[in-house]
Amino acid sequence: MSGAPLAIRRFRLTAWAEAVSYLLLLGVAMPLKYLWGWPPGVRIVGMIHGLLFVLFCLTLAQAMVAGRWSLRRGVAMFLASLVPLLPFWLDAKLRRWEEEAAQDLR
Repeated sequence: MSGAPLAIRRFRLTAWAEAVSYLLLLGVAMPLKYLWGWPPGVRIVGMIHGLLFVLFCLTLAQAMVAGRWSLRRGVAMFLASLVPLLPFWLDAKLRRWEEEAAQDLR
């Protein structure tokens, strides 16, 4: 697998990891800090989430270029990352785009 399908797969997997880290930040680390007074949880999970978000942005740019995505699609994917659970719903669409890109190579 090379080119667009690989770039889209990388983006899809990174988007999934970033979404999980976002949920952990909101659902675990934040309560640990504000309900139980343990701020290191936010620092640790927040740093991991921040790194994954930067990776998300980089792989999104790669997928946009390799898959020849429109700016509108790229902006929609970026905005989806800001809404908890939405990236999981979009995963099926990303899988379809990955398969379409693989078929275009044949």
